[in-house]
Amino acid sequence: MFLKALLPFFIAAFITYLLHPLIEKTHDKGVPRPLAILLIYIIFFGGIGFGAYKSYPIFVEQVKDLNEQLPHFTNTYRHWVESIHDRTTSLPNGVHEKIEGSIDDVEATLNVWLTKVAEGLKSLITSFLILIIIPFIVFYMLKDFSSIKKATAYVTPKKWHKPGERFLSDVNESLGNYIRGQFFVCLIIGVIATAALWFFHVPYALLLGFIIGVTNIIPYFGPIIGAVPAAIIAATISIKLVITIVIIIFVLQFLEGNVLSPLIVGKSLHIHPLFIMLALLLGGEFGGVLGLILAVPILAVIKISILHIRSYTLKH
Repeated sequence: MFLKALLPFFIAAFITYLLHPLIEKTHDKGVPRPLAILLIYIIFFGGIGFGAYKSYPIFVEQVKDLNEQLPHFTNTYRHWVESIHDRTTSLPNGVHEKIEGSIDDVEATLNVWLTKVAEGLKSLITSFLILIIIPFIVFYMLKDFSSIKKATAYVTPKKWHKPGERFLSDVNESLGNYIRGQFFVCLIIGVIATAALWFFHVPYALLLGFIIGVTNIIPYFGPIIGAVPAAIIAATISIKLVITIVIIIFVLQFLEGNVLSPLIVGKSLHIHPLFIMLALLLGGEFGGVLGLILAVPILAVIKISILHIRSYTLKH
């Protein structure tokens, strides 16, 4: 209950962290700070509000329709399983059992993921009233950013001021650019995915495009995770549509890996991909979906912390 009450403040602090550099850049161009805050605030929340207003009816309709179609998808899936079972009964027992075991593993994994997604959506809906206050908290945090910074410095021991400033500066330079860039990439991927799914007449294009965009925040594995619901729904219609989905995902991954991420995000973290993959596996194991999302930022902070501790140790 206590953490739930603090959630809006954590989210608001994160949004403030993302928006503050834009306000500083706008202010540096000669725009008065109060006006810069107001402009960035209106553009950000106005854009979110307009997008939600336009997409919400379609989004709700697609979720409702998908819920009504679930029995049909379930029956189709059962038919596939029975068909696979019938076709593999003539195979040697070891092979048949491995196929059956693989199907059971896939079912268990999908069940876990779907349960977590359903719980997340339910939690989001029940927390809607609490989340409404986030724009107000963000406004005051942006307005009083300098005062908050001074208050934090006041309660921190003086001997930590300079090392703390250097540490936060390095974290902001590395992690801040990564997070802002990653969010922008996710937005572009989500829009392109929605447009591509709609163009090829894939059902629930907006809902599935939204899922692909959100899961894209997870490096390497995100697009694959996001494509699973689209592939499952496409498989109930035709194999041709499944192939289309696979091609769309490959194109999106190529676009992100070779164009968008190098251009927008760059190599801001300077961390080897093997360490990122290890962090993702550990994050997924211990924290589920949230662990996958937070794994890379936490790894970046750990790396910077180790470098600063090493530097401090060598000096002393």
